[in-house]
Amino acid sequence: MISRENPAHFAEIVGSVATSSADDVDTIVRWADAEQRRWVDRPLDDRLTVIAAAATRIENATEELAELLARESGKVLGDCRGEIGFAVRYLRWVVEHAPRAYADREVDDELGRIVEQRRPFGVVAAVTPWNAPIILSMLKIAPALAAGNAIVVKPSPLAPLTIDLIAGLFDAPIRVVHGGSETGAALVGHELVGKVAFTGGAAGGRAVAALAGDRLTPTVMELGGNDPAVFLDDFVVADDAMDRLVMASFATSGQVCMAAKRLYVPLARLDEFVSAYRNAAGRVLTTGDPLSAGVTMGPVISAAAQRAAQALIPPDAIALGAFDADPSTGYFVHPALVVAPDPASPVVAEEQFAPVVPVLGYSSEEQVLAWANAGDLGLGASVWSADEERAFAFARRFEAGFTFVNTHNRTGMSLRAPFGGVKRSGWGREYASEGLAEYVQTCVIHAPAAFRPGAAAPSGGPSAYPPG
Repeated sequence: MISRENPAHFAEIVGSVATSSADDVDTIVRWADAEQRRWVDRPLDDRLTVIAAAATRIENATEELAELLARESGKVLGDCRGEIGFAVRYLRWVVEHAPRAYADREVDDELGRIVEQRRPFGVVAAVTPWNAPIILSMLKIAPALAAGNAIVVKPSPLAPLTIDLIAGLFDAPIRVVHGGSETGAALVGHELVGKVAFTGGAAGGRAVAALAGDRLTPTVMELGGNDPAVFLDDFVVADDAMDRLVMASFATSGQVCMAAKRLYVPLARLDEFVSAYRNAAGRVLTTGDPLSAGVTMGPVISAAAQRAAQALIPPDAIALGAFDADPSTGYFVHPALVVAPDPASPVVAEEQFAPVVPVLGYSSEEQVLAWANAGDLGLGASVWSADEERAFAFARRFEAGFTFVNTHNRTGMSLRAPFGGVKRSGWGREYASEGLAEYVQTCVIHAPAAFRPGAAAPSGGPSAYPPG
């Protein structure tokens, strides 16, 4: 049994779910395989009607789901409402765009006839993290089901409750299994799993990739990021921009893959920047109970995360914003800005995943570009400049899957833009049309012109054709 505590009041148990054994996983995957064969036979419009109905059920239960998510994850209630709302919008986006993405493509000309089909993989295994458990699950569930797959989701034991409820709102072949690494291994390594979709840390990604690779099971992965925000020497210090930047670093207590995790400022403007950043934190950052009005940052997810965050904060760090919390009864960490640390120190070189942000002064664009591109993770970045063309030119040199200009705000993400990474941040793209394509494989039916009824016999013999 997995019992989930409230990170803001760790004496409170929010709820429990049963742990899935390897035998349970086997039974569920075999059920999903059988159901998938019936599900894929339903017309695409029928499948999309089911997904649309689930979106409405989720929307109608937003308040109940958001409160549960806040209590099990420590995210502030407004952010939880936002996550549920974005999940609903994404489901409806998939309903709108799936018909085009999954339509057959046919060419019939003098060379012959080709039909390209978009066929499902069968059973998809989704392994999802705790920091945004609903949207990161929905990014897998919606396109997988629309494409005709069945899906089995294994959420993190740190956020199992809300997604368990939401999965039950789909009248479709979806099931949830619960547990730790053994449950995940039983799911990812199952012989009937046709594709694995994973979002999480590098260690989990390596384990998933090894298991999937042993069976040659295709995967789609996103492994996190240590996103730099680079301020060019002409950046404008404006209150609204600084407010967005602070929340881009500290939303969900910094436990976001695309958070602004490293700030780089020209040396000549470092003091000005630090002052503006502190003032912005005073305006927008209040740490406390995530269910309380006015709170914009809650606790970190666990005692281990609290210890790791505190270890990153040096004595001379600048404490930020209002702090109305008790670290002895909840996993709270006072958010901090670390000024001019060693570029090789863990707070800079490693993904903090905590409410701790370093700011470093640089002397030239070449230096800051080298710093920004350092490391194994290349998920996202941002560049700030009064000259948009200059910002775009600089952004082209980032080793990052996506780059914001003059913001680093998660609400700036658009379903028009694919979301992916380079280096070791993962492969594949979630959101947008490229995310839909991850859950189908192309199958071709081909009638070469030379062999169609009534065609003249081909000349040249077998050697005229490429080997098959």
